[in-house]
Amino acid sequence: MPLEAFAESRALTLGVELELQIVDAHDYDLSHGARDLLRLAARRRLPGEVKPEMTDSMIELSTGVCSDYAGILAHLRESRDVLVECATKLNIGLSGGGTHPFQDWSQRRIFDTPRFHMLSELYGYLSKQFTVFGQHVHVGCPGPDAALVLLHGLSRFIPHFVALSASSPFVQGTDTGFHSARLNSVFAFPLSGRAPFALTWDEFTRFFDKMTRTGVVQSMKDFYWDIRPKPEFGTIEVRVLDTPLTIEKAAALAAYIQCVARWLSFEQPFRPAEDDYLVYTFNRFQACRFGFDGTFVDPQTGEHHTIRDDITQTLAAIEHHAIELGAEDACRRVRDDIGALGNDATWIRDTFEREQLLPEVVRQQCLRWSR
Repeated sequence: MPLEAFAESRALTLGVELELQIVDAHDYDLSHGARDLLRLAARRRLPGEVKPEMTDSMIELSTGVCSDYAGILAHLRESRDVLVECATKLNIGLSGGGTHPFQDWSQRRIFDTPRFHMLSELYGYLSKQFTVFGQHVHVGCPGPDAALVLLHGLSRFIPHFVALSASSPFVQGTDTGFHSARLNSVFAFPLSGRAPFALTWDEFTRFFDKMTRTGVVQSMKDFYWDIRPKPEFGTIEVRVLDTPLTIEKAAALAAYIQCVARWLSFEQPFRPAEDDYLVYTFNRFQACRFGFDGTFVDPQTGEHHTIRDDITQTLAAIEHHAIELGAEDACRRVRDDIGALGNDATWIRDTFEREQLLPEVVRQQCLRWSR
């Protein structure tokens, strides 16, 4: 199948997708409630879409195309309110978080669609273990070459996005020691990781044609890269974020990505190069494992500092762009998170330390999501 043409899109527009946990309102384990929840939600008008995901303990909500932070926040709040109302009628709860802290993957059920069953046949038990929950951010691009340049430029900031969104410290009832354990599940898939280095659409098309000739891939959906082009939308899609515990944080993270993208596009502070990826996996691991305290190696200078310090420097660099985009409040939230508040993984650990009961942690996550 040939690579589809890159659609027209207005530069720096935003779209957000959030994968949500569906939990039983009694024991706060995951619930097989996706089909009933989707049936009720289908009767309501939403600014975006609500769709099934790999297993029937999760759904994905998406916004429409938005121009700024305020638009994303409004879309997400409207969809959240409708979904929480529908979930309440079914006696189930909804929660953010990159992993459910104590669910048993073997109890999950593949949602009944041909594609999900095909993926289950292909990937075996990994399909059920893929009951993890992420936020995807689409950024509009004026053309395919600009999309690839932006993709590789944003790759430098993957540790920022991971550390800021991290909300998956627990897996199968155990504290993993990671801030984002969710990404370990994603990395298990053979077509995950980073996109190939190409700065023109012609070059990328040649790569895609070679891959399709192998029979390994059929479309862009088969790539689970950290950032991938989405030609049908005219966007690039940032895929490394855990689902935050609140709508407000999800909107702020999307706006932060938009501000960084505007800075890269307008000021071109550096030109992406293949050698930037020499430290890519190390930096990404540090963010997953240690959050803001992880080590960041500058891909161009080789200097070492913390991810927290690199986010601080980037916030100063993008300040003007945040003002132009109306994202000052979003960047202020990012600044608060790297300071006193910490990320959602820290909140989850602190709550467990206080309550000593993971179902109670999930109950409080549901409360945070619904407000």
